[in-house]
Order: sequence, then C-alpha cells, then structure tokens
Amino acid sequence: MKEKQKHFETEAIRTQIEGTHAQEHSTPMYLTSSFTYEDAEEMRAAFAGENDKNIYSRFSNPNLQELVDKVCKMEKAEAGYAFASGMAAIFSTFAALLSSGDHIISCRSIFGSTHTVFGKILPKWNIDTTYVDIDNTSDWDNAVQPNSKILYVETPTNPAVDIIDLEWLGHFAKKHNLILVVDNCFATPYLQQPIQYGADLVIHSATKFMDGQGRVMGGITVGKKELIDEIYAFSRSTGPALSAFNAWVISKSLETLAVRMDRHSENALKLAEFLENSEFVEWVKYPFLKSHPMYEVAKKQMKAGGAMVAFGIKGGLESGRTFLNNIKICSLTANLGDSRTIVTHPSSTTHAKLSEEERIKVGITPELIRVSVGLEHITDIITDIEQALKAAQ
Repeated sequence: MKEKQKHFETEAIRTQIEGTHAQEHSTPMYLTSSFTYEDAEEMRAAFAGENDKNIYSRFSNPNLQELVDKVCKMEKAEAGYAFASGMAAIFSTFAALLSSGDHIISCRSIFGSTHTVFGKILPKWNIDTTYVDIDNTSDWDNAVQPNSKILYVETPTNPAVDIIDLEWLGHFAKKHNLILVVDNCFATPYLQQPIQYGADLVIHSATKFMDGQGRVMGGITVGKKELIDEIYAFSRSTGPALSAFNAWVISKSLETLAVRMDRHSENALKLAEFLENSEFVEWVKYPFLKSHPMYEVAKKQMKAGGAMVAFGIKGGLESGRTFLNNIKICSLTANLGDSRTIVTHPSSTTHAKLSEEERIKVGITPELIRVSVGLEHITDIITDIEQALKAAQ
C-alpha cells in the first residue's frame, strides 16, 4: 500500500536523516571534513557512486542531505543540492547548465547580484541575457533566440513585488524547449510551489525566510534529477557547498517555516492595507491586495501574500532618505526574511551607485520603499512606519 502523503508542516518537522546509536531525538551536527569506511571495497564503491556513503563534506554530509531531502519534499522536487549562499546557488546552477554561446531570457526585475552575474560575469564566457517586462507577453516571444536555453524569473520579484503567472510561463518554456528556473525566495515553498506549474528548477536563498532569523547563510537548488546531477558534478569539484553547521541550523528552522510565514503574511497584509489608506503614500504593491494588478494570479498560485510589501513614498528620493533616518523600531539592513521587520530605500542605499535611468530600467523608482514585514506585533510595526512617514513629509 502506498504511504499516504503527509502534510507540509509534518514533513518539515519529521523529515530527518537516520539516527545514530545514541538514539538522539534531534539530528546531531556532523562537523567533520571526511568519513571512513569498513574496507577497501566499500570505499571504492563510494567513490564510484555505487553506494550512498558520504565521502567529503565539500560535496556530501548528513546535515546537507537532511536539508536537501526536506526542501525536495516541500517543493515536490526529485533532487537538490545545498550551497553556501543564495548567490552560490544561482551562479553554480547557471555555470553547470550553460555553455559558451548559450542565451538566457530573464524577467527584468531581479536581485541586483543576479543582474551582475548576468551582465558582467557570464558574458566573459559568451553567455548573453535578454531582459523582458513581465506583463508584456509579446516581449517573451521576441526574446527567444535559436540559442536560448534557460528562462529565469523571480515571483514575487525583488524589490517591486511583481507577480508572474507561473502556469502561463510553464507552458511557454515547454513550447520553446527552455529550462525554466524560478527563484522562489520571497514566497518560500510553503506559499508557492513552482514545479507544479512546470518549473524545472527552483532556487532559494536559504539565508532569508528558510533560516528566518538572520543568523546563517545558505542557498539551495531543487528540481529535475537529470539537471541536479549536472549541478552536483560541477559543484563537487568547484566547492560552493553549504557548511554542515549552517545546514543543521536551516533544517531546524524549516520546522517552523509554515507558522512563521502565516504570521509574516498576516502582518504584511495588515501593513499593506494601512499604507493604502495613508496620505503619505502614492501606491502600494502586495500580492494579496485587490489593487495589485496580478491579484487573481497571486491568489491562484500562492497560499498567502508573503512578507514583502513595496510602496511609493510621497516626495521621492529625499523623502525616502528622511524616512529611513526616522525609523526607530524596524531595522535598516540589506537582508530580508528576518523575524525582525526590515525597511530599505533602494534608490538612496543599495542601488545608489546606479544612475536614475539604470535604476528605473530594473523597476527601482525614486519613491520605492521595500518592507520585509517581521513577526513583531503589527501595531508596533505600523506605528513605527507611520511616524517615519509623517517625519518625511
């Protein structure tokens, strides 16, 4: 009889590697560089890939395996590989799957470091990228070239919180024989599972909501086994693997992902509704606000709206800077996905080195404020943001 599939929360808590002779209840940390064997034959078989024995923590470790197993169950993926950071996951995935002369199609609004990889690093190997606007389907068709190999998107996007229809995108990728890679960091596998809509690979910066408390770095790619096998082969030799300690921390953190994301989403929706009615705000974007242009799509493919809210402060660049200077409770930092609420004004901070024209091309307007809504009491979050908005006018 086929085992009944467990609920998300149960898999997150009960997916563990086999215990040791000590019969520990919680998975121990395997802080070792290498592993031993009973005899020469067992060692030979391990290096030949004929058994599942661990070899060297640069590419195999029990703590990493538990984390990968857990995320694969969450995303309904066949296989995966864990990395030292989200960007290690992104770069290694592309480096493993692309060859000189290949072409990437990407949505325009993506994380800044991913832009750098696409615009400055991959071109060294004659790999080019065409950016498209997510809401213009003809742009996608026009972007396809004979050498196009990967279609890459974020949804919701960073930092503008735009939504892409994954079902439509899955059909588009299949039609053009493209590998569909989705950065699912903002939504997490609890709120959205891109593989069920046709994604071949899903990438996460585990540094964000998977850890959830701003403690450790990590990244992971999961998806089709034949693609993960290529990523594994590349990473085994190049060494971008996650540490055993960080894997242990993130795996334990995933046990509370569902309950955390429920509260993040509840707080974020209340903040978004407050901002919609604020006289100091020009616009608000949050996936589960009815005013979001892709609200119906978000409701179809997401369980809740997530933690990320974007809004436009009246007064533009200078008001944005003054707003940050008057924040008292929320944090000013480059991270997101923390238990603590984080606010950023990209035009005056993280993307200040770009020209205004360059910022607008990637969806960063002068008035844009991004909020990663945390787990504090919502009244305290709103009170802090409200007083900073008033001070900025």
